[in-house]
Amino acid sequence: MSKTKKSIDEQVALLMQGTEYGDEQLMKAMADELRERLIEAEKENRPLRVYCGYDPTSTDLHLGHTITMRKLRQFQELGHEVTFLIGSYTALVGDPSDKNKARPILTEEQVLENAQTYAEQAFRVLDREKTIVRYNGEWLSELSLVDLIRLGQNFTVQQFLARENFAKRLASEEPIYLHETFYALMQGYDAVAMETDVQVGGTDQLFNIIVAGRKLQSALGQKPLVGIITGILPGTDGVQRMSKSTGNIVPINSGAQDMYGKVMSVPDAAMGAYARLATRWTPAEIEAVESEVASGELHPRDAKMKLAQEITTIFYDEEAAQEAEDAFKRVFQQGDVPEDIPEYKLAEGQTLLDVLADSGIVSSRGEARRMVQQNAVSLDGEKLTDMHGSFPSPGVLRVGRRKFLRVVD
Repeated sequence: MSKTKKSIDEQVALLMQGTEYGDEQLMKAMADELRERLIEAEKENRPLRVYCGYDPTSTDLHLGHTITMRKLRQFQELGHEVTFLIGSYTALVGDPSDKNKARPILTEEQVLENAQTYAEQAFRVLDREKTIVRYNGEWLSELSLVDLIRLGQNFTVQQFLARENFAKRLASEEPIYLHETFYALMQGYDAVAMETDVQVGGTDQLFNIIVAGRKLQSALGQKPLVGIITGILPGTDGVQRMSKSTGNIVPINSGAQDMYGKVMSVPDAAMGAYARLATRWTPAEIEAVESEVASGELHPRDAKMKLAQEITTIFYDEEAAQEAEDAFKRVFQQGDVPEDIPEYKLAEGQTLLDVLADSGIVSSRGEARRMVQQNAVSLDGEKLTDMHGSFPSPGVLRVGRRKFLRVVD
């Protein structure tokens, strides 16, 4: 991305890139308010105070987790003050925003342990030297019961019940626990405590940011924040939200070749979402690539290779990304087998299903069956369809596009 000073309009275009509000008027209002804040900050010669909160409920991050971090990095590169807020207290409650049931409650020790790993992975996107790390227990632990009641006076029960996930649970007679309504109050108070100008979050945080955060700031005499609501990155299937439970993730710690290959497996239709949410490209750069693809000047495969190299470079470096691209070309375009693949010793009487499951090349026997049924398993280039017959012979077993196993006697 160009490091030359950007105009206010260019900054707004970049910072609003990849945002989703589900309402055109709301999007326009947030863009207008962002423009006003940027103009004010420039006149006052001060940075905007920007933050995103992260509840470290796990330590295993994938590309989908980093989308808001990418947006924070854009603010950093424009010279604004970015806070990476660890939800040391909100994680104790559990965010119900994207769940159809209550989250399990974590202990404070679990949260802090997860937070350390989480923050270290975040610095693969954020500029460590320009990032302020804070914990919301700093102020939430000081709130009394009376304070919490007074915060609650700014909201109605109907506002919470109208939220999509709560409405679904109500309709299906799933329980909605009282403590789950506290989460939005606590997150809203984070914005108040830090006197936030801008809060970044995914579409699942729309209520917590646009309703709770802005409302509490107004009630407590602050100017309501600008909510930058990023879209949700689809998984490698191009349809469902990226999630470990669906297996459609791009891990950020599995190596450059794995990351490159997984991005290359994303359907063409999802390339626009990946470009807008997960790259350093500007709106003009994305428009140029899409225009070249539309005109036939650039093949979609080549556009995806540019995308895979860009994303891989962010998390590794240019050299690792180039090596990953070279390896991808050898394996998938030229039909070569990777040099370094795991080896599995074949036991007498084993079936194809046994080898797939026992070797660990698939996660379960169920997945093994699905891959065979989808004609995604081959031995030395020959498709294997009999999952219950004896394994044919030693050779190179291939599962899907990226998994290889050398089967030996």
